[in-house]
Amino acid sequence: MLTTVLTLRINHRYLRFMRSAAPALLPVFRSQLQADILAALLLNPEKEYSLTDLAARFATPLSTVHGEVKRLAVAGLLSRRHVGRSSMVRANSSNRLVEPLAELLFLSWGPLQVVADEFLELERTERVLIFGSWAARYLQRPGPPPNDLDVLVVGQPARGAVYDAADRAQQRLGMPVNPLIRTGDAWRQAADPLVRQIQSGPFVVVLVPDDNGTSVSASASGGPPAARKPSDE
Repeated sequence: MLTTVLTLRINHRYLRFMRSAAPALLPVFRSQLQADILAALLLNPEKEYSLTDLAARFATPLSTVHGEVKRLAVAGLLSRRHVGRSSMVRANSSNRLVEPLAELLFLSWGPLQVVADEFLELERTERVLIFGSWAARYLQRPGPPPNDLDVLVVGQPARGAVYDAADRAQQRLGMPVNPLIRTGDAWRQAADPLVRQIQSGPFVVVLVPDDNGTSVSASASGGPPAARKPSDE
């Protein structure tokens, strides 16, 4: 089974910069971390997270997460409660601003969740990743807003099942979803020019196998989706 994952092939200096800079996907937020936290909570309003969970998910110091969550809670966008020594947080659905903000976040951060949802049940799949312009914006590369979504499925899934998953994702996102399929050997050997191009550019791994060989999403396995940025950064 596949699991949701966020892999970061970047050094700590870049990670700190990326989390503190305004997100290229939607630069109305004060930082990438603020947008990531809001997306995780507002797009999953039924879920509750501890601050420790969020810090681990986004590979960010707990003190930094605490500061962002405190600002959002004071603004009324998040609800907090204490369970023992843990501070739990979730979307404050009673705030009338939360629903429209969640819609805005879905339009920009939604591909991570939608691809994880729709491609999760593919059989004989080693991993699923997003590459191209959306991944570049997510990883803070400047440029125009992405108009489509490029998805690579690594493994030997049924082609029809991949296209069906892409069609469902496209309907939910309201933007074209372009699926590609490459075998695991092609991904590891990187002899295919397109595979080399993808591996050398920015991409975000959304689904990987868990220890039992079952596909799971990055967040389900305890981390954020795995983001890859070219090593020349």
